[in-house]
Amino acid sequence: MKPSKSPILYSLLIGMLSVALPLQAEDRLSTIRVSGEGEIAIAPDIAMINVGVVREAKTAREALTSNSEAMAKVLAAMQAKGIQDKDLQTSNFSISPRYYYPPHKNGQERKPPSITGYTVSNNLALRIRDLASVGDILDQVVTLGVNTGGNIQFANDNPKQAIVAAREAAMKDAIEKANTLVNAAGMKLGKILSISESSRGGRPMPMMKARFAAEAMSDSVPVAAGENSYSVTVNIEWEIDQ
Repeated sequence: MKPSKSPILYSLLIGMLSVALPLQAEDRLSTIRVSGEGEIAIAPDIAMINVGVVREAKTAREALTSNSEAMAKVLAAMQAKGIQDKDLQTSNFSISPRYYYPPHKNGQERKPPSITGYTVSNNLALRIRDLASVGDILDQVVTLGVNTGGNIQFANDNPKQAIVAAREAAMKDAIEKANTLVNAAGMKLGKILSISESSRGGRPMPMMKARFAAEAMSDSVPVAAGENSYSVTVNIEWEIDQ
């Protein structure tokens, strides 16, 4: 025999449900999430160049001496141009043997390779703050013995103001989009619930890449700095006032 259920308990449960359900419906917020984008392009104020010297000789000592002499001239010339020590950085120094592989003859054991000489490579990263001198510097380093490298990237030493301006433009874009949407629906924006951002900086428009020939150039290398673009994307979520 099942126990009887109290009518008082039923009435309490029904009363709790009748109160809880409307509260849950009222607690649900109507929201809108919009993305805004801002982009600012500014002229670069520094150029970063990687140049290198490669020398070959029968011995490692001879290759190193030849390479060091050429690089020393390049460093001295850059310092004479007013480039500060903090803007000169040696990188990717290497010494490697060159091998001769005898041709394999049928029926004979393959002979081991032999060292025929050595190659010494030494690279130098330059940061040039006087953009008007970039072409002359490229011409000069090739004349002094640089024979590899040459990738140029134009950048901005302190792009903070450009990023702030791009961020402000992104916020304005997001607010305009959100207002257009909610106004068309006959509603209004409420308080902001969340904001997030992502940024992309220093995208060159265009970026020049030069490659050095072994022989010296008779005239200054033509360069075009273009502009660098800094962009910010913001994601904002608002309450909607019905």
